[in-house]
Amino acid sequence: VDRGHIYIAQPPLYKVKKGKQEQYLKDDLALNQYLLQLAVDNAALQVNADAPLITGIALETMAREYLVAQAIIERLSHRYDAVALKAVLHLPKMTAAGVAAGDAFSGWLSRFISLINEFADAGVVYEVALSSPADEAVGIAIQRHQHGVSRETFLPASFFSTADYKVLGELAAQLEGLIGADARVLRGEKTAPITHFEQAIDWLMQEGRRGLGIQRYKGLGEMNPDQLWETTMNPATRRLLQVRIEDAIASDELFTILMGDLVEPRRDFIERFALSAVNIDI
Repeated sequence: VDRGHIYIAQPPLYKVKKGKQEQYLKDDLALNQYLLQLAVDNAALQVNADAPLITGIALETMAREYLVAQAIIERLSHRYDAVALKAVLHLPKMTAAGVAAGDAFSGWLSRFISLINEFADAGVVYEVALSSPADEAVGIAIQRHQHGVSRETFLPASFFSTADYKVLGELAAQLEGLIGADARVLRGEKTAPITHFEQAIDWLMQEGRRGLGIQRYKGLGEMNPDQLWETTMNPATRRLLQVRIEDAIASDELFTILMGDLVEPRRDFIERFALSAVNIDI
């Protein structure tokens, strides 16, 4: 490990078949981008009844940026409410200082409350308030109620200073006021009305799936020898993740926590980081 001689194979998660052609894709984002590439072919977005059509590279670029934002929201949903993050994507850019501005923040917060309840699933009601818990800076307290069960999350003002929000905020600035009355998405001879940009992307993605065979691999055991060689073993095409230990002291401490005889430190570690863990294969 110290010499960097250990590698982990990174097999694809999906195989997509279109006619006689097959393609392997590494993860959900790669699949969505592939589907999008198919979907935007001969597609257009009309943001209001009088607007010119958005097509080609312009439409594809906006859609790709939206998919990246969706991937960020999915990752952050272990910590924050996913519907709240979706609402943030449809609001003007905010700053940490803006959240702490109190009354000046009330207009943004009112729109946030309206959107989070608009996007909520049937039977779900949200209560939102500006809050300042004893152990947190000022932020947005969010209560989600469904069938008598409540779940509370907190979106701190510091979130609006993160790199993740920078991506979301830049897209939000592009989408603000974009979709107007009688907006629609078109592909070939088909068309569908929309009221939000993501409705256009969802519709295009569904259209992109038509005629495709999509297989999701649960493990390498589902591949035959030829597929295993093509995707994972062939030195010319395989993807490898190098195992490295940058800080030996910190790594030894982590090994002691996870593999040692003491149960309490291991339990504390799992409870602290379980919801933010990724790339887990069960």
